[in-house]
Amino acid sequence: MKILAVAGSNSETSINKLLVSYAASLIENAEVEIVDMNDFEMPIYKHQREVESGVPQEAKNFAEKIDAADILLVSLSEHNGTYSTAFKNVFDWTSRIKDRAVWNKKPMLLMATAPGGRGGLGVLEAAEKRFPLHGGNIIDTFTLPFFSDNFDRENNKISNIEKSSELHEKLNKISAVEIILENSI
Repeated sequence: MKILAVAGSNSETSINKLLVSYAASLIENAEVEIVDMNDFEMPIYKHQREVESGVPQEAKNFAEKIDAADILLVSLSEHNGTYSTAFKNVFDWTSRIKDRAVWNKKPMLLMATAPGGRGGLGVLEAAEKRFPLHGGNIIDTFTLPFFSDNFDRENNKISNIEKSSELHEKLNKISAVEIILENSI
């Protein structure tokens, strides 16, 4: 099973990257690739730029990584209630690839974490509405509020027992979806 773990942030100290990396490590017998948004830095999307130069290779590279995966784990950072600019730009450019749905119907666990009590709920709500319109097959969502209180950076794991159990359940659910898909082929 191939897992693509996407942190929707270009921060070198992204708590969403810590969360998605941890979540990916919990799926046994999986080949995991963790995506760094910095590897897909492109000019800000503009229609005229697309007309003049086409879709940048970085967007095509991002799409290829999605296509090669069996499961997507996507943890979005919340900036002013929605996606980070870095993630939104990659999403926008990838959506411009001809005859392509961004997420290509891959089973996805959509996640977010934040320092505050809402744990990124705003960005999750935005993504839950938008992603299905772009081929998003969201199997479940997970949020981790109060990141510093609920994630043990030293041991790289969720320290809140209830949230840890919840994440395990949701990872089992998405893994089961992939097994069903594999067996139906």
